[in-house]
Amino acid sequence: MFRRIHNQFLRYFVILIYFIIIFFCAIELNFLWIFGYSPDMQDIKNPVLSVGSEVYTADGKLIGHYYRENRSPVEFNKISPHLVNALIATEDARFYNHNGVDIFSFFSSMLSTAQGDKRGGSTITQQLAKNLFNTRKRKSQGIAKNIPVLRTVVYKFKEWLTAFKIEHVYSKQQILTLYFNTVPFGNNSFGIKTATLKFFNKQPNRVNAAQAATLIGMLKATSTYNPVRNPQKSFERRNIVLGQMKKYKYISDAQYSAYAKQPLKLDLSYVDQDSHGDSYLRRAVEKWLDKWCEENDYDLYEDGLKIYTTIDSRLQQYAEEAVTEKMKSLQRRFNNVWGNQNPWRDSKGEEIKDFILKNEQRLPIYKLLRKKYNGDSVKIQEYFNTPKRMKVFTWNGEKDTTFSSVDSIKYYARLLNTGMMTLEPSTGKIKVWVGGINYKYFNYDHVRQAKRQAGSTFKPFAYLTALDNGFTPCDKFTDKPVTIRYKDKGKDEEWSPKNADFSFSYRDMSLRWAMGKSVNSITAQITEQVGWDKVVEYAHKCGIESHLESVPSVSLGSNDVSVYEMVRAYSTFLNKGEKVDPLLVTKITDHRGNTIAEFSLKKERVLSEEIAWLMLYMFKGGMEEPGGTSQALWEYELWKKNNQIGGKTGTSSDYVDGWYMGITKDLVTGVWVGADDRSVHFKTSETGEGSRTALPIFGRFMEKVYEDPKSGYTYGPFPKPGVKITKQYICPSPRIVIDTVVVDSLDTGIDSLSTDPIISVPENPEGITPPAPEPQQ
Repeated sequence: MFRRIHNQFLRYFVILIYFIIIFFCAIELNFLWIFGYSPDMQDIKNPVLSVGSEVYTADGKLIGHYYRENRSPVEFNKISPHLVNALIATEDARFYNHNGVDIFSFFSSMLSTAQGDKRGGSTITQQLAKNLFNTRKRKSQGIAKNIPVLRTVVYKFKEWLTAFKIEHVYSKQQILTLYFNTVPFGNNSFGIKTATLKFFNKQPNRVNAAQAATLIGMLKATSTYNPVRNPQKSFERRNIVLGQMKKYKYISDAQYSAYAKQPLKLDLSYVDQDSHGDSYLRRAVEKWLDKWCEENDYDLYEDGLKIYTTIDSRLQQYAEEAVTEKMKSLQRRFNNVWGNQNPWRDSKGEEIKDFILKNEQRLPIYKLLRKKYNGDSVKIQEYFNTPKRMKVFTWNGEKDTTFSSVDSIKYYARLLNTGMMTLEPSTGKIKVWVGGINYKYFNYDHVRQAKRQAGSTFKPFAYLTALDNGFTPCDKFTDKPVTIRYKDKGKDEEWSPKNADFSFSYRDMSLRWAMGKSVNSITAQITEQVGWDKVVEYAHKCGIESHLESVPSVSLGSNDVSVYEMVRAYSTFLNKGEKVDPLLVTKITDHRGNTIAEFSLKKERVLSEEIAWLMLYMFKGGMEEPGGTSQALWEYELWKKNNQIGGKTGTSSDYVDGWYMGITKDLVTGVWVGADDRSVHFKTSETGEGSRTALPIFGRFMEKVYEDPKSGYTYGPFPKPGVKITKQYICPSPRIVIDTVVVDSLDTGIDSLSTDPIISVPENPEGITPPAPEPQQ
């Protein structure tokens, strides 16, 4: 066919046209997957903006967003004509005269580029194609992306094809509206409304010609011409845009002269209320859904999902209030204990001299400084000691102050933190998640991410192992010194645990009494008899996921575990021996409200119902047995209508970690308190034991829950056994004891000290525990 064309130039021209047509078709069809996906007409007619997802509590309260593009769409009649005129004058003067691709502008831009004057040849419609359909990103890329020159040609042709389709479907006004709602202005700001509010605190229909020129001028390079970061460059660019508006008669010469002399006049007072709502809870939901999103090809930040969590907004509020109230008080106590002394100490109580240096070296900037100053430690320390203006967290609100980096390290090292979680075992629903004292300043989540020594809260797993292997709550052991010989990694070892008060009573004590009073010597004897490997096995069986070193001290909480794991494991006792996989999300819908996923409770029986009930009976010993370590709870308004609470305190060595695990008839709550750095801790049991740090948070939280009749949780006794109890558990009452010292720790710490005499006896399990301990006749 081509041979019939005798004019050689014409023949080559026709061949070129044919080649271009074939090339366009190949791109459109993604021939051999070389060119990547191109948006079809259905995509053009139903464009999907990148829409963030929303997170809700179980009772429908919005608690956070996930988005990459902070956008707020606006209709065309809400956009100032000055913005439209500035855009057309600067970006696409022939906008109303082409069908998506301006061939004249394209070739003139190529010519100007060849002459050293870079000028964009893309029309507004082509830019929209790139912004709206990601023609240069993700699935739009094929094998051709690996070939530099071809890649650029494919990108450009694909934009032309998409632009033609857009012009076929939409009017010019609709194209401008879509453009203004998708164009990026930098700093995660998308759309004209976001930009006008951010830089001028005005709605898009209220900006004048100079302000419109400033914003449109940014589009050439949002960082270079940012009016906040580079005001002078932004000023110059604005006047260029004003010059274009004058050239195309959108403003008069007089208006140009007036506007060009004006300063930028930014108004940065607008505060974006539609923020991420960033929080420990929002991050926890994101991590909980990571695997689901990957398996189902969803993106929380772009797919407009609505996520419904199990969190109860009332309980979450009460937990956060209890944390704030008690942690404020606790921080004052900590500051009073140490005064002007530095609290970072080794196990002998000696100050750690290189504490600040090691913390400096952990900072990301330290490596940069070493490189910048060629390892010159004097200059590096000069940087860290230079005062700077900064905002810091305080319990009285954010404080603007002048600190050096060293001052900041010292200040934050002294701050105590916490983690708290509440679970409803019968449904497996997580009702409360408090990952720390303030997410903005402390991103580390102390519910699931952090793992700390559990102290005596781990002891129940030793007693559980005993009960499930032949022992009863009434079996007795003697509180006496014990030495356990064992092999650790082939090496002979000995372990001789002390009681927390450094003494032994030589009394015979039932398992319930020993667990309630948290006697180390008896816990060690039980562990030796049942085997520490067995204790590890039962802990894992109940829901502890962390690696546990199988050593005799495992029962005294020498291993690191998370609040999440401990709450999950304790819930097995209240859930009649069934372990649950805690639920944080129940349902996910798409942006149209269609349900795309529902999550149901997964349970597994790991204990018999009898053993689970006996463990609840054992936990109540912390309130009812002489010297029970939970008896500080008597101070709280928790004892109406025959209410019963079981629990366990825990304190690791040197009062580093304080724990309380609380159980009511409906809920299991775990609380941890401590400093993020383990070398920072209290000095004494009177100030740092778990019953004085973590327990008060639980007590105040439950007060608030019970005081609110709308919370759905009421006072009441634990459930009666649903099966026959074959083991003896009604133990002979110990003689009435005046016990002023309540102790409980991993090694040398004490969990609870009461200055009031405590008179206590075991309960009648078929009756109801009285609101205050009385002798049983």
